[in-house]
Amino acid sequence: MAAAAQTLEQWEARAKALSFRHLAFIGGRFVPASSGRTFPRLSPTDGRLLTQVAECDADDVDHAVASARKAFESGAWSRAAPRFRKKVLLKLAELMRKHADELALLETLDMGKPIGDSTAVDVPASANTIQWYAEAIDKVYDEIAPTVSSAFGLVTREPIGVVAAVVPWNFPLLMTCWKLGPALATGNSVVLKPAEQSPLSALRLAELASEAGLPEGVLNVVPGFGETAGAALGLHMDVDAVTFTGSTQVGKYFLEYSGRSNMKVVSLECGGKSPHIVMADCGDLDLAATKAAWGIFYNQGEVCTAGSRLLLEEPIKDAFLDKLARVAETIQPGNPLDPATKMGAIVDEKQMGRVLDYIETGKEEAKLRLGGHRALTQSGGFYVEPTVFEDVNPHAKIAQEEIFGPVLSAITFNGLEEAISIANGTIYGLASAIWTKDIDKALKAARALRAGMVWINGWDEDDITVPFGGFKQSGFGRDRSLHAMEKYTQLKSTWISIR
Repeated sequence: MAAAAQTLEQWEARAKALSFRHLAFIGGRFVPASSGRTFPRLSPTDGRLLTQVAECDADDVDHAVASARKAFESGAWSRAAPRFRKKVLLKLAELMRKHADELALLETLDMGKPIGDSTAVDVPASANTIQWYAEAIDKVYDEIAPTVSSAFGLVTREPIGVVAAVVPWNFPLLMTCWKLGPALATGNSVVLKPAEQSPLSALRLAELASEAGLPEGVLNVVPGFGETAGAALGLHMDVDAVTFTGSTQVGKYFLEYSGRSNMKVVSLECGGKSPHIVMADCGDLDLAATKAAWGIFYNQGEVCTAGSRLLLEEPIKDAFLDKLARVAETIQPGNPLDPATKMGAIVDEKQMGRVLDYIETGKEEAKLRLGGHRALTQSGGFYVEPTVFEDVNPHAKIAQEEIFGPVLSAITFNGLEEAISIANGTIYGLASAIWTKDIDKALKAARALRAGMVWINGWDEDDITVPFGGFKQSGFGRDRSLHAMEKYTQLKSTWISIR
């Protein structure tokens, strides 16, 4: 049932009746952490305790990796016929849709996003991702090299082995599926470490995967903290690859872990400080302002591609910010279980404090035009108003560092060359956009912007068919599209001489 078809009271009743998987999932079954330790999972919606989750550490990671390795070497999945892997993953997508409301509730209660987004965006996109990669399994061919007539040169792709997938808390289910889809489709075994802030949907997903027919040990889930479970995966000598989405700082840890251990393959999708450029010849300022507002305030600003730097050409600055402010008034924090809510809660108190600290810094660096305060304090949850700063220096802290909250820095410029210089003037290079009616300007900007994604006259408009990833310290490797399958496989060349 769609979120809009249910009332706040109905969602609250369902939330009270919801049960939570809280143990690790290793070898096809739920097990407690070896140490017996747990950690509390508090809902950011109201601060209440949801459950105590198994706190996995290096011992549990050892067990999970051993389970994944055993499954991989058995060939039950890694050497299974493509049609079998396809059947299982299609069944998983079907089960996700069958349990869509439950998964949506887990996302909202665990992470704080509006139930309308969980039901309309996150869960459908997650199921579609699993289905898309299932359908790709028997569509990707190996190669025969163009050799002399006395030989065949075969180029085959083989699964890389045991993959550690470490995912963030802002889109827990979707980011998990972006990793699991191609990793499982190519025949790997996976040890998944969800963020400690949002482990609940991953644990339920593992159970559904088992129900779909995924062999024991092919998918293991080890909830825990980055400095213990995450580091243990990064340093593990029997993990063949790590795929990570999260902060740039933690991404660098995984590069270090690889060098200190077995030189495992690492792919990273890290931070962003994405520039949203609006030229004076934009044309439709109302549409651009709406897109710019949603580009930073969607998902509470907890989006790696958030358009957190708004670059406005000088003649349109004031008119544009007026329009943006009117849109922002319609995107205010509310109860995430209310289908009418457009902005939910910050994931936890620590992240809320980080966002508020940046806002205080911004008040010293620039002019506060909108918001700037904690909201809904009486709820017990963690909410921050949509916040806009104007007259921001491109080198200011709020314009350079990833805040990961609903905080926008508006920067003015004169001419395309200055806009591109400012846009490229951070350590990040994940996403970018330009609004202009001039095709020459648009194409010049698209070539000049150092970012993995460029939108022209739009924002966040794409789908699973195009790669997702960044330049510079936003990481390397790509999620989505057929290209994502490349990082979970390795090429083997086989030369056959014809005598």
